Amino acid sequence: MAIAGELMEVILYVQNMGAQVSFYRDLLGLKVTEPQGASEWASVHWVELDTGSCTLALHAGGQRRLGDDAPKIVFRVSDVPGARQELVRRGVPMGEVRSPAPGVQVSDGVDPEGNKFSIESRSGVAP
Repeated sequence: MAIAGELMEVILYVQNMGAQVSFYRDLLGLKVTEPQGASEWASVHWVELDTGSCTLALHAGGQRRLGDDAPKIVFRVSDVPGARQELVRRGVPMGEVRSPAPGVQVSDGVDPEGNKFSIESRSGVAP
C-alpha cells in the first residue's frame, strides 16, 4: 500500500528573499503564485513558485545551518493523521500533526540519513 502521493513541494530556506525571488522568477522564469501581487519581498516570509507538477516554496529565515536549512521534500496525502500513524507503525520517526495554516495539516519525518520530509494535506485538494 502506497502512503505517499505525488511530490507536491520542495521548501528552500533562504536568507535574502528578494534575491531568491529575482533568481527563480526573473532568471529561471518561474511564476510566483503566492503571495499574488507582491512587489516588495523584504517582509515576505513565504513565497510559492509554480514549477508545474511541484511547488518551489521559499521560506525566509534560513541561516545556512547544515541540516536545519536543507530543502525539505513534501508529499501530498489525503489523511495526515492516518498516514502518520502507519508510518510510525513502520518504524519511521514522525512528528506530531500540526496545522501551520487554516485547512493545512502536516507531520514531519526524517529518512534513514536524516533528510527531512513532510506529509501534508490541504482542504479541498485531493492527492
